[in-house]
Amino acid sequence: MTEITRFVALAFDFGDGGLVAGEAINCATPAAAVETAQGQWKLFGHAGAVAFSNTSDFGRGKYGEKHVLRRFGQVPAEYA
Repeated sequence: MTEITRFVALAFDFGDGGLVAGEAINCATPAAAVETAQGQWKLFGHAGAVAFSNTSDFGRGKYGEKHVLRRFGQVPAEYA
């Protein structure tokens, strides 16, 4: 098995009639993803941000669902 878990922080801004995702930031740990998402929201003034993890098994071609670690501000319903 070749499972890889990645931790991601993703910020959102208002645009095109709704929330638009920015560039995803890969992080080394869950705590780093949460801190990065909070910083994107609080320090950089994005409408919202989310920290999530995703585990994938490349050997079997299986990609797991997102597991939301923390939400800040306004984020799309799929991260609620």
